[in-house]
Amino acid sequence: MSRNEEIPVYNRIAQQRELLGMSRQQLAELVSVHYQTIGYLERGEYSPSLVLALKIAEVLGQDVQSLFSIKPFPKGK
Repeated sequence: MSRNEEIPVYNRIAQQRELLGMSRQQLAELVSVHYQTIGYLERGEYSPSLVLALKIAEVLGQDVQSLFSIKPFPKGK
């Protein structure tokens, strides 16, 4: 892998956000980003900084490892 190839970051943001009944806009406001950023993250189009990942995990009440991975999450979990 060359230095320019980015490793994808998989996440469970949408699942946890929806479980909490939270909109993208609400999550975005709580972590101080634009709501479109949350959409990009949920679709895997953007990898969060460590600080943003930690903020999202805190707001969603999860450990960062529960929300983010460099390996795909098993289906249905």
